[in-house]
Amino acid sequence: MQLSNIGNIKEILTRHGFTFSKALGQNFLINPSVCPRMADYSIPDKDTCVIEVGPGIGVLTCELAKRAERVVAVELDKRLVPVLDETLAEFDNVKIINDDILKIDLKGLIKEEFPDKNVVVCANLPYYITSPVIMKLLEERLPISSLTVMVQKEAAKRICAEVGTRQCGAVTLAVNYYAKPEILFEVSAGSFMPAPKVDSAVIRLGILSAPPVRADNEEFLFRVIKSAFAQRRKTLVNSLSSGLSMSKTQISDILANAGVSRNARAEQLTLKQFADISNCINSSINN
Repeated sequence: MQLSNIGNIKEILTRHGFTFSKALGQNFLINPSVCPRMADYSIPDKDTCVIEVGPGIGVLTCELAKRAERVVAVELDKRLVPVLDETLAEFDNVKIINDDILKIDLKGLIKEEFPDKNVVVCANLPYYITSPVIMKLLEERLPISSLTVMVQKEAAKRICAEVGTRQCGAVTLAVNYYAKPEILFEVSAGSFMPAPKVDSAVIRLGILSAPPVRADNEEFLFRVIKSAFAQRRKTLVNSLSSGLSMSKTQISDILANAGVSRNARAEQLTLKQFADISNCINSSINN
C-alpha cells in the first residue's frame, strides 16, 4: 500500500470517515523520499527498537518497521487507530498505543516493551507540541540513544543553533545540556497533505551520557536561562534581576564572580557560563 500516494490516502481516510484536525496539527507526509531517509538516519541496525510519536496514517511507521526490531507508536487521535490497523496490517513488529505522549509513562513503556534494547525516538512532530515533547523526552532521562524528529524549520534552526550566537535561545541551551543537536535535511511544505504554511526540517539529537557542565541545581539552572532569555534584548543584569527577583547590585556581583561582563546579553553566553552564574546564585542563597 503506497501511503504517500494522495489518492490512496484520500480513499483510506474517506472510507474511515476521517477529517483532519487543525487542533491536533495533523499534516500527513506525501513526499515518498522523506520517511525512508528519516528511518535510515534514526535506526543504526535491525536490533534497534523505536518509539514513534503521532504516526498519523503510518507512512513513517512502515519505514521504521522495515528496519527496526520493534516499533511502538503513540497516537493521541483515537480515530486513527482503525486506520493504522489497516495500513500496518502486514507488520507484526508494530504496536499502536492510543495515548497522550505528554502524559504517558515512557520509562515504564520502555521497560515493558523494550527490555535491554537500544531504543531511539523517531517522529514527525506536530508543531504545537514540538518543544514540550522534546523536553519531556530529554528531561526524563529515558534510556534512549537518539531523537530524530521533524519540526518546523525555524524551530529546527533555534534548537540546533550554535550556543553563543544570535539565533541561540533558551531551548538551544536546554537541548545542549542533554544532547548534541544537528539539522539533517529540510522538507518543503508541499511534502504534506494538507500543506502547512511553513517548511520543516529533520533534526537529530544524540543523547549525551552526561551533561557537559556541572549544575548544582538543574532546575534552577534552567530557571536562570529562561529568565535571561525572557528579555533577551536587555542586559543580563536587567533580565536576571527581573526574572529572579534580585537586585541589580546582587546580579552584578554574581556576574563578576562568574567572570561574565555585566553588559553581556543572554545570547552571548556559553552553557558553562550560565552554569557558573546559576551555581554562584545558588551558593549565595544557601549560605
